[in-house]
Amino acid sequence: MYNCQLKNMPMGPRIENNKVNGTIRSNNMNSLIDKNKNNKNSVFDIDTIIKVKSVIPRKRQDLLKWYGWGYKDSMFKLHEGKATFTGNRYLIGGKCLPHFIKWVNENFNIDITKPPKIPQIPTYYAESRLPANIKVELESIALVSVDGLDRLIRAHGQTLKDMTLLRANSFPRIPDAVIWPESHDQVLQIVQCALRYNFVIIPFGGGTSVSGAITCPANETRPIVALDTSDMNSILWIDKEQLLAKIQAGIVGQDLEREMRARGFTVGHEPDSYEFSTLGGWVATRASGMKKNTYGNIEDLVVHTRMVTPIGVMEKSCRVPRISCGPEWEHVVMGSEGCLGVITEVTLKIRPLPPVVRYGSLVFPDWEAGFHFEREVARQRLQPSSIRLIDNEQFRFGHAVKTETSWGGVALDGLKKFYITKIKGFDPNKLCVVTLLMEGTADQVADKEKKLNAIAAFFNGVPGGATNGEVGYTLTFVIAYIRDLALEYEIVAESFETSVPWERAAALCRNTKRRVRDECARRRLTHYLVSCRLTQTYDAGCCIYFYFGFNSSECSDALAVYEEIEEAAREEILASGGSISHHHGVGKLRKKWYKRTVSEPGARLLLAAKKTLDPQNIFALGNMAFDEYTPEDTVRSKL
Repeated sequence: MYNCQLKNMPMGPRIENNKVNGTIRSNNMNSLIDKNKNNKNSVFDIDTIIKVKSVIPRKRQDLLKWYGWGYKDSMFKLHEGKATFTGNRYLIGGKCLPHFIKWVNENFNIDITKPPKIPQIPTYYAESRLPANIKVELESIALVSVDGLDRLIRAHGQTLKDMTLLRANSFPRIPDAVIWPESHDQVLQIVQCALRYNFVIIPFGGGTSVSGAITCPANETRPIVALDTSDMNSILWIDKEQLLAKIQAGIVGQDLEREMRARGFTVGHEPDSYEFSTLGGWVATRASGMKKNTYGNIEDLVVHTRMVTPIGVMEKSCRVPRISCGPEWEHVVMGSEGCLGVITEVTLKIRPLPPVVRYGSLVFPDWEAGFHFEREVARQRLQPSSIRLIDNEQFRFGHAVKTETSWGGVALDGLKKFYITKIKGFDPNKLCVVTLLMEGTADQVADKEKKLNAIAAFFNGVPGGATNGEVGYTLTFVIAYIRDLALEYEIVAESFETSVPWERAAALCRNTKRRVRDECARRRLTHYLVSCRLTQTYDAGCCIYFYFGFNSSECSDALAVYEEIEEAAREEILASGGSISHHHGVGKLRKKWYKRTVSEPGARLLLAAKKTLDPQNIFALGNMAFDEYTPEDTVRSKL
């Protein structure tokens, strides 16, 4: 039931005279098109392609930081003893954060009088190795750039190592060119060109990877072309009756959700990176969104994919909700991390916008009480769209970003604080908070909230208010900006995550935090922070996120020290029953644990797929176990 043929495909669907229930069926069932475009009751038609104007420009550096996370106008600033968050894109934008510097000093003991180390745009870039004849041929297909900054920006994701190398302009290898295809057909032509001349293609979406997946292999001798999918951002059709949409894979999350909401729908997939990450990236990494309890993870949302591989287009011949046809090869596409081909189009489930969205929060005396609450909610399958448990360290961080204009922060104020700490007797240095996001009809949301409050009361939890819940989710998009500030003041920090069975989860949190503290003590690091949160729940387990950072002025090679400690933490996670990753993926950062995770036969099966779909190793990213495959006859490009 899968097609995998190497051929040039015509632009748009090829229509056959094959009527099914008053519709015309395309040859590969990728879309159903109403035969009467003027019919007002038409679900959709061939003219309804939505070419999306993205928030993110092709020249990403015009809007986004070239050296860090997010928008250029949005960042934490320390000046004259005060902390602010600049810009107006987020709720804390333009406001003073009177508690922030105290929190930073308590945890990291930095000298805020020192000028921040803000990198300057490089004045030198490695020369492009792309031969002129290949460049000319690629330019006949799509827009091409060999500009140094364009290439550097697409040489990395968002790992701590990426940021360290980026700020020092010391990447051993960057792409030799960037190309922006606009369609599936153009991707086919680019891949065929790569086959003829034997150069490497690295698919690039939003550049938000935290696994090292899109970093150029340092020892690659062939020319490397970054295939930027951002111009492939059209919504090809929306089927309002079947609640499906076919979308080009380069669309950015916030653009996709904006366009869907304007039409009364939602995809509901909101990873923490969704402002900048792309649909294709979600599929390639098996992403998870914060509202997966209602809408599902990406594998639950995907109905159909198209992926251009070096031997042809891989896709199912039918668009059905489920198929019993041997192994599900679409799951080879999901999680392939750019190593097997380019995902060009995805058909997704969509849902009508919920009539009611309500935030909430619950306060518990300690992590254990909050954890048992989460477990019971999962046992009864009462999860709202999102439910997160944050530990005391993150609770105190929430207080640190409280503004002087009483915007909030995940904090407790006035009578509520008095009630929780004095009457209930909660220790402010131990209490934890659960944030809630509930969606549905008014009755559904009210019923859900009532049941959650009842379970919380059983575990000695009390309501913390809707504002704290909303603020908690808003902070999700602000936290990522802290690392840039940290690096400016010699603090190295990063997050890592795992999935774990319920019966091992509490011990895993304790063991991992203890292991990090022990590793810091061994290295005589005295100013550091390690915290965690429980972000996703399932019948059989949950996802745990860890945050770790330390004052790097206490050591000579901060990156090496951080990587050693995170590696020790990952070993502890695996020993405690956790996984290699819940949703960040493997990439190059975690590939040393890949074979242990999937077994030797599993790794061989992955390599067999690689050798079949990409015999010339055109997509030579070297993620997971793929770096073990180097064909003997593809050392140099065919110039």
